Amino acid sequence: MLQPEVIHKANIEAHKLEASIYEQRHPEIYGYSEQKRITKTLQIITVMIEDNEKHALDFGAGTGNLTGRLLRLGYKVTAVDISPDMCVQLKKKFQQEILKGNLKVVNSEVEEFKTAAKYDLITCYSVLHHLPDYIQTIKELAALLHTGGCMYLDHEASPYYWTNQNFRGIERIINFSNRIVDFPFRFRRGTKISIDYNMSDYWTSKDRHIDHKKIERAFIQLHFSIHRRIDYHVSKTLVVNPAFIAYQLLMKPTTSCWIAKK
Repeated sequence: MLQPEVIHKANIEAHKLEASIYEQRHPEIYGYSEQKRITKTLQIITVMIEDNEKHALDFGAGTGNLTGRLLRLGYKVTAVDISPDMCVQLKKKFQQEILKGNLKVVNSEVEEFKTAAKYDLITCYSVLHHLPDYIQTIKELAALLHTGGCMYLDHEASPYYWTNQNFRGIERIINFSNRIVDFPFRFRRGTKISIDYNMSDYWTSKDRHIDHKKIERAFIQLHFSIHRRIDYHVSKTLVVNPAFIAYQLLMKPTTSCWIAKK
């Protein structure tokens, strides 16, 4: 039987080890192409929001990948994360924004986060697969959203992720070229630590993975006026890799995001 406290503990332990070097360990998130895509997506969503007073909740904020962009777009942000070590990194990085009153950092489990506030935008980037019950979390977050506001769920395995198994040979070639392109960045201090992600990244195995049909049903049940899944390819390098073009042509999109308007 699934035990939420086991998953919570695993996430706290994993992110304690990698909090200070998280950005160096994840080129698939902090690479040029992905960062550009995230910025463009947030700009599009901001335009979609009705009567936008620019209050945002960044849930599972980590070291502030989305938090920083939301602040630059003029949002007042509540950034929530289960990891106290990630929260320390957030506070260091955005100390001035905290002092200005533009950012509030909250260290909390998903089940324990309580607020009377309502938000225009709620974001979860690379978060759902860490949660004991991601559908229940979507429902709880939806209750914190203004009518006309948007929810942005991103960087989760797409429905095509496991259907690419027949092309693993091609993927190995692409990954080899990624290592060559990123070679100058591979020897950063501390990036070679070993972390067991089995329980912290709970919904990432073939037997248990994100079910996008369940997410869609949740948005329908919650009466969101718009809900759209966008599948895309992720470049796994910090800089542009020309082989990424071949990857896009030969492989189905392995990553998905959801944009939903209440």
